[in-house]
Amino acid sequence: MNSSSPKSRDGFTSSLGVIAATLGSAIGLGNIWKFPSLTGLNGGAAFLILYVVCTLLVGLPVMIAELAIGRRAKANAITSFQKLAPKQAWWLIGAAGVLSAFLIMAFYSEVAGWVFAYIFKAATGALATTDPKALGQAFGDLIADPVQSLIWQWLVLILVSGILIAGVSKGIESLEKKLMPALFALLLVVIVRSLTLPGAGQGLEFLFKPDFSKVTGATILAAMGLSFFKLSVGMGTMITYGSYFRDDQNIPSTAIRVMLGDVLVSILAGIAIFPAVFSFGFKPDAGPALLFITIPAVFNSIPLGGLFVVVFFVLGAIAATGAMLSIVEVPVAFLNEQLGWSRKKATIATSIALAVVGSTAALSNSALANTKFFDKTFFDLYDFASSNVLLPVGGLAICLFVGWRWGGQEFARELTNRESLGNIRVARLFFGLLKFVTPILVFVVLLNGLGIIKL
Repeated sequence: MNSSSPKSRDGFTSSLGVIAATLGSAIGLGNIWKFPSLTGLNGGAAFLILYVVCTLLVGLPVMIAELAIGRRAKANAITSFQKLAPKQAWWLIGAAGVLSAFLIMAFYSEVAGWVFAYIFKAATGALATTDPKALGQAFGDLIADPVQSLIWQWLVLILVSGILIAGVSKGIESLEKKLMPALFALLLVVIVRSLTLPGAGQGLEFLFKPDFSKVTGATILAAMGLSFFKLSVGMGTMITYGSYFRDDQNIPSTAIRVMLGDVLVSILAGIAIFPAVFSFGFKPDAGPALLFITIPAVFNSIPLGGLFVVVFFVLGAIAATGAMLSIVEVPVAFLNEQLGWSRKKATIATSIALAVVGSTAALSNSALANTKFFDKTFFDLYDFASSNVLLPVGGLAICLFVGWRWGGQEFARELTNRESLGNIRVARLFFGLLKFVTPILVFVVLLNGLGIIKL
């Protein structure tokens, strides 16, 4: 395999661009949908506290490790390990990351397609009702229509491809520097409206007043799993993005800022959603239906509600776009550097492959609904294989690589920028976590995902 990188390699050009792009990768539909729904399902503030603690012990250390590996190697997810551990099998970690990214995008592009479709539906008044049953029917009709499912998925892939073809600095970085401020601004607009509703205080109490009597083993496992998956680790994205970091970028500081920004967006999403949900008597534990059924019903119950429904799904589209850019960049960087393909060719080839494989996920609620493997549709199979197997295995392997193969000296060298930064204590702290604590917790996440342990 050709592990040489192109002579001229694009990268992020500013610290602001680094943070915007990395934060854009970490923020996804999980912030707008999964975090609020899991918070609702697991008792509110107590889950929020557990989530932050687990993020510090699980997600953040792996994220820092991936960024350090990527920047040291200045290469894609596979070549990075070939450079740092030549003629050894550690490159399989990167290969698992590329495969994970591809499988995730195969079904995530369909979910993103639903979000983009809902912008159009909301803008045209197709969601202008407060009846959850009618909204449930509208969502069911969308996912059961094979033509709509494929069209919206393909439109999403075309959008992402166009941005990636523009490059790392002129495409990803340039766009994320605009999208992240827009996301925060739109969130604040929705929050202001949500907090002015009668009974909004009940929603804030639910989100911020902890009730630890509701904490169970399952709650802890849910917080641990979310803390791992939310920061886009284990799938090669942070290794790839880390390879675009400048040599003077402070990795621990950047990672912590990204983590805090990610948590902040999740909390803001909760503030935007729960006061409105409680104000109109809806259930905060609606789960996945919270995004496509409950939220439209809630906002349609207030003056100018149709506008706020549009704003909310634009929010979701922005979050999904940033995440998708980082996911697709993983196989694109591999094809570009490992096989020597041009960026345009690599991007188009990846998108076509995703359109083909992803179509099976898009049709999982219609034409292929009865086609199952291990009692799972294609959509569920890709989700399970990536989220429950490949990602935690990749995260565990990264911990083992840094803690037991790369070593504390090389890890500290990268986190201190070759001793030009006073990060030695921070490096030792995270190395200790990666060597002894984080791998155990990630292993628990893996066992839970496989259904071996259940609490």
